[in-house]
Amino acid sequence: MNLNSRLRNAAVLLATTLAVVGAQAAHAHDASNATDPGAEKVTPVMKQAIPEAAGKNVLIATVAYKPGQASEPHMHPGSIFAYVLEGHVTSQLEGSPAKTYGPGESWYEAPGAHHVVSRNASRTKPAKLLVFAVVGESDPVKLPIPH
Repeated sequence: MNLNSRLRNAAVLLATTLAVVGAQAAHAHDASNATDPGAEKVTPVMKQAIPEAAGKNVLIATVAYKPGQASEPHMHPGSIFAYVLEGHVTSQLEGSPAKTYGPGESWYEAPGAHHVVSRNASRTKPAKLLVFAVVGESDPVKLPIPH
């Protein structure tokens, strides 16, 4: 498969995932933003039920980090696909090494994975992600990690 085909397929997958993730991610993150003004800024793009996956929604949202900003450790009950739009983001799932992603790079988080690090790798420049989530109709996108 050539690079253009792979990029087109990745864009289609990202768009589909964002459609499901956006609304729920926005709702979950909007709630955290309301109580934590230092939280990353989540902007919903869309939410869409998936007819061929009964009971599931795709949510799409952008997540903006200020320089040096980080998310609290958390988990997602559904699948998460993240794509870096600008800047560099360091991400680490429990049991895996931290990795820094730049523009055009992406990663996947399995349902229930503990996302222990998610932060802007730069102390001087902002970073922005496009996030797609596949979640149950009534499930939140993001939950704190239980202690």
